[in-house]
Amino acid sequence: MMGIIEVRIHGRGGQGGVTLAELVAHAAINEGKYAQSMPSFGPERRGAPVLAFLRVSDRPIRVRTEIKEPDVAVVLDPTLLDIVHPTEDLKNGGIAVINTKKSAEEIREKYKIDRLALVDAMSIAKEILGRNIVNTTMIGALLKATGIVRFESLEKPVKERFGNALGEKNLQAMKEAYERTKIF
Repeated sequence: MMGIIEVRIHGRGGQGGVTLAELVAHAAINEGKYAQSMPSFGPERRGAPVLAFLRVSDRPIRVRTEIKEPDVAVVLDPTLLDIVHPTEDLKNGGIAVINTKKSAEEIREKYKIDRLALVDAMSIAKEILGRNIVNTTMIGALLKATGIVRFESLEKPVKERFGNALGEKNLQAMKEAYERTKIF
């Protein structure tokens, strides 16, 4: 029995936050769970702060609103920590999954976050994908932090989205991030 897990994804236009939410939602549905992913669009442009939302549950999801107090905040771009403060309204016991090179001590001290999952997704994406788009890489960190879906459940949606060759690279980046993510 998992109840409902609400995830808010903070990124910048062009980083793939919406794709991250969609891929995990498809994986959850493939597992027989209920899922919902929603972008939050306004006049944003490439590079501007953007939001995406993800809900996964073992029961039908009736709510269709933005997520104001997430169980999980996924931060694709660490500069957003100072701009939009994505972790300020985490639910009690919530976890922040952050793409950063900083230490847990530095993040905790500056942002007062109790539960953290940290990974240098940018380095992994550059190393494996050859580009600085961290959305699929951060799925690996999200899985390690929450177990929201099984890794195997992402194979089909990732290959459908990116094709076999690029899909394999994205799955490899995801797996590497899963391995390198540190939970505090």
